[in-house]
Amino acid sequence: MSAFREGIEAMIPALRRYARALARDADIADDLVQDTLVRALRSERLFVGGDLRSWLYTILTNLNRNRRRALARRPPLTPLTDTATEAGGTEAEGRDIARALATLGEDQRAVLLLVSLEGLSYREVADVQGVPIGTVMSRLARARAHVKDALDGKRPALRRVK
Repeated sequence: MSAFREGIEAMIPALRRYARALARDADIADDLVQDTLVRALRSERLFVGGDLRSWLYTILTNLNRNRRRALARRPPLTPLTDTATEAGGTEAEGRDIARALATLGEDQRAVLLLVSLEGLSYREVADVQGVPIGTVMSRLARARAHVKDALDGKRPALRRVK
């Protein structure tokens, strides 16, 4: 197996983790990862070196953006409400964090996940998202403040829809 393919294989767990946090649905996340891997393997000859991790995250992020754009053209579905009345502390905290992340805009959520969960540098996130590093820093600061406010029980400001 080539070093390129070994590098891609080594990235699968991280791609799955990021996709699941980004899509908030395991099946959609698995589809995103599979599509990312297919595109990467088909484009092996186009990869001229550099950071394979950032390249794969860029592919996954772009696929997710395309998926969300397609969903935006469809009529909205009515979400099911959580009917569980009792939850343990850790489970309830996990749900609170998930709800706080769900209220973030896609770009802010992606930056927060790439920096906090995946450990990418601000420069790497800027490259993945195709934005200046200052934009990454401001999105991250806003995302952290929003999540903190939500966890503290404050009503976060409504997010802008792009």
